[in-house]
Amino acid sequence: MKKIFFKIFLIAVIVGIVACIFVAVINVFMIKSQNDRIYSLDETDSINGNFDCIIILGAGVKPDNTVSDMLKDRLDTGISVYTEGIAPKIIMSGDHGRVNYDEVNVMKNYAMEKGVESEYIFMDHAGFSTYESMYRARDIFEVKKAIVITQKYHMYRALYIADKLGIEAVGVTADRHKYRGQSYRDAREIIARVKDFIMVIFNPEPKYLGEIIPVSGNGNVTNDKNTE
Repeated sequence: MKKIFFKIFLIAVIVGIVACIFVAVINVFMIKSQNDRIYSLDETDSINGNFDCIIILGAGVKPDNTVSDMLKDRLDTGISVYTEGIAPKIIMSGDHGRVNYDEVNVMKNYAMEKGVESEYIFMDHAGFSTYESMYRARDIFEVKKAIVITQKYHMYRALYIADKLGIEAVGVTADRHKYRGQSYRDAREIIARVKDFIMVIFNPEPKYLGEIIPVSGNGNVTNDKNTE
């Protein structure tokens, strides 16, 4: 009986070690493969190319419909990139899957308050995950070249997904502060990279697709009753 338990224990240890190696290899590969495509806001002069748009990824809004600290930094960074004229349109991609929770209108209204005109802002109401945001950017908004805005810990995965889905993308990081709970996000991101590494291999459709809305058009077609 002891020999059986020892064998089971040994197998479990080996499986655990292999799993850890698998996770580590994917994380290192994803980070190294995207590192050269990531810029800070101070380095945007080095970004060249005719980009279709800036994609700002959602990061949560507060119960009073104001932006979280992390989302504010993404929006301020994206608006700065837009103001520099590097790309002509902005896609706000976030979660608007419930009546009482709406990231994208909050994001759009914030940008409009900062002087960005409504027609240049598109809302992706079904950007429930990074994978879905990039998939819908390609298939719904017909994005081919994009500047992605998010924090650096998240940027590697966002750019990797974009690349594997056929979007030529670079990233501008929005790390303007230290964020509460970042250790948890860093740990969760390790697993999320593995998940999306597998997702782009099998390439499942998002929960929602819908009619094509070219980002070359007018962003007001994505407005709903919540847009001011």
